[in-house]
Amino acid sequence: MKRICVFCGSSRGADGAYMECAKALGRELAQRGIGLVYGGARIGLMGAIAASCLECGGSVTGIMPEHLVAMGVANRDITELITVASMHERKSLMNEMSDGFITLPGGIGTMDEIFETITLMQLGLHDKPVGLLNIHTYYDSLLSFLGHMAREKFIRQEHLDMLIVDTDARRLLDAFANYRHVPEDKWANPETETVCK
Repeated sequence: MKRICVFCGSSRGADGAYMECAKALGRELAQRGIGLVYGGARIGLMGAIAASCLECGGSVTGIMPEHLVAMGVANRDITELITVASMHERKSLMNEMSDGFITLPGGIGTMDEIFETITLMQLGLHDKPVGLLNIHTYYDSLLSFLGHMAREKFIRQEHLDMLIVDTDARRLLDAFANYRHVPEDKWANPETETVCK
């Protein structure tokens, strides 16, 4: 893997564990020679992972829409800052440039990014590993709800099982290194549905 995209919050979060884990992931990426692709901000978890990766000699590429650059939150001290026209273009370029995706704690924007990435994987539009770094039980409730969705037959369990989850950055990256994509057809064996008339 040459580059991994990390989705995460532009806020620090309520617990210092979030910032510490972001820094640990940045260090680990740099030590493994894996470039960081991220949203380009200098604040919150985004700023922490970028700074940590750079301090350890890593490469950091930020991708940020013009309207956010204009707000003054862009990180000008990274290896490369790419300015794009829209949030949609940002996600598309992140997907194109990255060999895998890791999600740290974040807000609505982070959820948008990870769910689009999972959807593209589910539809067979990419075969890259997708993971959640579940810091301080942040994603426990989300994982529980995803399990509920699978039990209620709105997600196939095989697709849910593609999501790699760990609480430790090193173990998660080890899992990425050993990842082998097994295609799962979303539309295989569709169940008969009753249509109301």
